[in-house]
Amino acid sequence: MSEETASLKKAAAERAVEFVEPGMVVGLGSGSTTLYAVRRIGDLLRDGGLKDIVGVPTSEATAAEARRLRIPLTTLERDPVVDLTIDGADEVAPNFDLIKGGGGALLREKIVAQASDRMIIVVDESKLSPALGTKWAVPVEVVPFGWIPEGNFLASLGADVKLRQAAGGEPYVTDHGNWILDARFGPIDDAPALAAKLVARAGIVEHGLFLGLATDVVVAGPDGVRCLGRSSQ
Repeated sequence: MSEETASLKKAAAERAVEFVEPGMVVGLGSGSTTLYAVRRIGDLLRDGGLKDIVGVPTSEATAAEARRLRIPLTTLERDPVVDLTIDGADEVAPNFDLIKGGGGALLREKIVAQASDRMIIVVDESKLSPALGTKWAVPVEVVPFGWIPEGNFLASLGADVKLRQAAGGEPYVTDHGNWILDARFGPIDDAPALAAKLVARAGIVEHGLFLGLATDVVVAGPDGVRCLGRSSQ
């Protein structure tokens, strides 16, 4: 990542934090871009610019960073409604549908997103796409016991399927002990129909198609940061 790109991502993430208000339950997303937002929240809490918020982390890595920054954390058992979530995305379609899960946290990310009244996505312009699947594979979290049948199923739908690997070459393991198949479909004509087929499979725990969940997208680009809402579409 270039220094310029990192600076733009940081500016976009910090712009998203401006929507956080005292008293909120805030979903804390995962990934490099969202990390800037988490750190900004930590700074504001430390300096007194923000008070009385609690966070719901979407991964163990985010939870660890939040604890380091002394951001108070809660759970969905204690606070089942999240006021606002800030998260990243791997690909964003014009209607705000998303592909997420490049960092492996798609299950918790989707649970928190579905529990949120508002979901603000922070990306750089490279993540904008004319159709989901154009630039990114769909991450599919599977039970290790059935990963080969599920991989065959994804292939039968037209995907090029790869088992995600960790740095040492072993299967990547999610926070919930599952594996991830990255299914490259190319441009997806009917994302809801594909999502329905994936949900129907017993061995598929979750998929990275986040449809109808994002309410706002904060985009960092060469010309600066712009905020897009559904009302502006």
